[in-house]
Amino acid sequence: MTDGFHEIRLPLRLSLGASGGPGRRTDIVALSNGGETRNARWADSRRRYDVGTGLRSLDDLYQLIEFFEARRGQLYGFRFRDPVDHVSSAHGQPVSALDQVIGEGDGVRTLFELTKTYADAGGSTSRRIEKPVEESIQIAVDGVALEPDEFTVDTQAGLVTIAPGLTPPPGVPVTAGYEFDIPVRFDTDRIEISLAAFRAGSVPVVPLVEIRP
Repeated sequence: MTDGFHEIRLPLRLSLGASGGPGRRTDIVALSNGGETRNARWADSRRRYDVGTGLRSLDDLYQLIEFFEARRGQLYGFRFRDPVDHVSSAHGQPVSALDQVIGEGDGVRTLFELTKTYADAGGSTSRRIEKPVEESIQIAVDGVALEPDEFTVDTQAGLVTIAPGLTPPPGVPVTAGYEFDIPVRFDTDRIEISLAAFRAGSVPVVPLVEIRP
C-alpha cells in the first residue's frame, strides 16, 4: 500500500475527538414464510470516521486544512489512530507479547502477518493489522518474548520476520502485542468551512474511510 500513501499520522489531537467505527454490508432477504436469509457481502469490516467532531479550536481547524491540502484531498492515504480500538490488548490492559496469536511454527516459516482477533462464545473474526507502531511491537515464541534484535517488522505492511536461527518449531504458537494505526483517506475532495458557524459551535463534516487491501 505504499503507492498513493503517506506514512504520516493525522495529528492525535484531531483523531481523539473523531466519531465513527466499523461497518459491514449484509444482504437480508425476507422469505414468504416470514423468515429471512442473511449473507455477508464483505468478508471484513470497513471503518469510517468523521474528524470534524474532533475540532475544538481555530488552531485545530487550520491544522486540519493544512493536513488535508498536503494529502491533496482523497489522493493520498495516511495513518489514523482510532480513539477506541488501537491496541492488541483487551480494554484497560497493557500491551503484551502474548496478546494475539499470529501464527504457528512449522520448522520453516519465519514470516508472519500481524492480526487481531475479536471473539466471544458465539464466534470470532480476525483482522489484518497493516500499520503497527514500530516502537510498540512485542513478539513471543511459545510464550517466551523475543529481544528486539531477534525479529524485524515491516511497519508499512504489518509483517514480522523472525531472525535466522530462531525459526519457530512445528506446532509452537507465535504471538504479538502492539499499538496500531488504520490506513485511511479523506472521503471527500472538499471541506466546507464557515468561521461564523464554527465560532457558534457548528463543525464541518470531514469524512474518512478505511483503505482496504
